Amino acid sequence: MLNKTLLLFLTLGYFFSSEAQFIEKIEPYHIRTIQFRGGAQQSKLPIIRLGESLELSFDDIIGDEADYYYRITHHDFDWTPSDLSKGEYLDGFDDIRIVNYENSLNSLQLYSHYTLRIPNVDTRGVLKSGNYLLSIYNYDGDLVFTRKFMVMLNEVKVAVDIKRSRTFKYINSKQSVYFTIDSPGELLINPKENVKTLVLQNNNLKSAITDLKPQYTIGSKLIYRYDLESSFWGGNEFLNFDSSKLLGGNISIRRVELTDIYEHFLYTRGSRANAIYTYYPDINGDFVVRSARFKNHNIQAEYVRIHFNFQYFEDIGDKEIHIYGSFNNWCIDESTYLSYDEISDSYRTSRLFKQGFYNYRFVLVDRDGSVDEGTIGGDYWETENNYTVVVYYRGPGERYDRIIGYGKSNSSIITN
Repeated sequence: MLNKTLLLFLTLGYFFSSEAQFIEKIEPYHIRTIQFRGGAQQSKLPIIRLGESLELSFDDIIGDEADYYYRITHHDFDWTPSDLSKGEYLDGFDDIRIVNYENSLNSLQLYSHYTLRIPNVDTRGVLKSGNYLLSIYNYDGDLVFTRKFMVMLNEVKVAVDIKRSRTFKYINSKQSVYFTIDSPGELLINPKENVKTLVLQNNNLKSAITDLKPQYTIGSKLIYRYDLESSFWGGNEFLNFDSSKLLGGNISIRRVELTDIYEHFLYTRGSRANAIYTYYPDINGDFVVRSARFKNHNIQAEYVRIHFNFQYFEDIGDKEIHIYGSFNNWCIDESTYLSYDEISDSYRTSRLFKQGFYNYRFVLVDRDGSVDEGTIGGDYWETENNYTVVVYYRGPGERYDRIIGYGKSNSSIITN
């Protein structure tokens, strides 16, 4: 069972990291398959331009057509509430019921599928750039879950390069992010204090590097050439399973059973930490809902109970093994915990997933909630990862942190 101390830490940690800093609310068991998109098809942290649309969808597996409401709040760089009033950052109204929902069709697991699109009749959009929190409430006004998104302006250019670590100890295991912020059209006053940066690996906010200071300036360019300060563990390519075919096994599914729902048993996995790096394509921790049989995946896809089996013979002490990915917004909770099974001498768990293609990893989780991806998965400089740098600026007299640009790169073009 999930360690009680760890569970308490994770529960509190997802609400507050400082006295006023709201983080995120983990969804309850009956809320499943939350997808939050901007312009990209895959479901990760949306970073959109001012004026672009958003789409949130989720399933309620109770299936009783419950009422859900949404609210939008504006936040500063550190995710504390900004000083802006709602009328200053929101065009229209929030605290509105989500009216677009459908019930599942001919599925063994009943569920209601909800979709929220912004802009809509009531909420015409947001008016300012910056960090935003979308909060979903039930009929009684209880917070059900939250998701973060970011709105940006194209005021600066951000060039991003991925390098192998210059530190010999980490040259084969870490990837460093170099970047340059070019602001030819706007003078960034006192950039060491007023410019803030957020560096993301695979759009995972929980492992982000925050608030690096520019090392030096050349003309209108701020230069960031850190090594360890801006480095991430390379990790390994994500594992995956594809449950789009209910009755067919594949390279990840060894057995299929039908009980109250379909049950897919994955092949047993082991540690990859000491193996030679091998490239195979992944989607960097993301997932795609799809069914091979039906076209309307939203309401016709089945829910499948996926069984994970992991063999690891090293002593993990008081740490725990979990599955990890964006399928639940990179959260560690009871549903991701693998318990030790003496009969098979392995760690096991099962969890409901909507039909589709999913990336995941096995990770070690310490008592303080920190996630260690490399000890059992391996860290390699060759691993393909996506990197994003988001730039914030608050000029003299301004009351909130603006997002003035962002840049992307991929470690497939890593250089020495």
